[in-house]
Amino acid sequence: RSALYLTRYRCSGVGLALCMRLLEEDGRIHLCIACRDTQKSMDTRDRILAVHPAAQVSTVEVDLGNLASVLRVARELRCRFQRLDFVYLNAGIMPNPHVNYKALWHGLLTGKVLHMLTTAEGIMTQTDRLNGDGLQEVFATNLFGHFILVRQLESLLCGNEKPSRLIWTSSSNARESAFSLSDYQHAKGRESYSSSKYATDLTSVVLNRKFNKQGLYSSVVCPGLVMSNMTYRILPVFLWKLLMPIMWLIRFFAKTYTLTPYNGAEAHVWLFKQKPEYLDGLVKYHSCISGLGKSYVEPRKIDVDEETAEKFYQKLLELEKQTLERYSDLLD
Repeated sequence: RSALYLTRYRCSGVGLALCMRLLEEDGRIHLCIACRDTQKSMDTRDRILAVHPAAQVSTVEVDLGNLASVLRVARELRCRFQRLDFVYLNAGIMPNPHVNYKALWHGLLTGKVLHMLTTAEGIMTQTDRLNGDGLQEVFATNLFGHFILVRQLESLLCGNEKPSRLIWTSSSNARESAFSLSDYQHAKGRESYSSSKYATDLTSVVLNRKFNKQGLYSSVVCPGLVMSNMTYRILPVFLWKLLMPIMWLIRFFAKTYTLTPYNGAEAHVWLFKQKPEYLDGLVKYHSCISGLGKSYVEPRKIDVDEETAEKFYQKLLELEKQTLERYSDLLD
């Protein structure tokens, strides 16, 4: 079996833990790491092979925020693989995150602070910008680049003897209130990360409706709150050092405080072992942990309207047509 794992800069945190755990589940898989930084992905490959010396691990270079790069890697993957059994769509960015301390204090006074700390609702904003393709960078990297890649790899994903799987990393921060069909790239808002993750949920729902009959199944997962490179950029280092003991205590009340990459990968690995025909396409699978440290997976219904999901999918197709006209030389 083959598994393609997409990351942004390096395969670390949940990504590295996932790769290690997948090989523990099945050492016969061919694991391909797709990363923007070739050297870092090679370093990760070496780390994996140090633990699993007999594993088949390869790398490809791709920047999910650059459409030309996405099209080039799709062409390379079509040449290298006859099929893809699993595609882990994990690459994501959260540029210039800002914490609203006033809102956090208000949540503390009103008793909503636990909900805010587990979802980041109302307390975290980002500053987005346009990328080289004229798209909002967060939307392009967190969703649209993945969408284009999936579309370009349909020949490897559909019509195989066994089903193929898309597993998207979503978030508990994916909220309908942050998303708008009229501004689906979130150019006018300050919660681009939340919007992109809600858009991910919408996309997965429609992909199931469009492609299940062709043997392609899509799922979304939430790794919970994991201490990773992305997380550490939200607050100054000294604050994290002060907060870590408190966060371990909060875990007794907030089951999504997975904290470690190993725990955060629980839902990804669980889905690897399931038969997709029996999964619910309208469910998000959350990595959770008990106060005593036992990892488990909790399915929760996705808060999406299927009509909105279909309208958004049509907008993605329209945007795909518009943007790919510039890259006809990279299309077969």
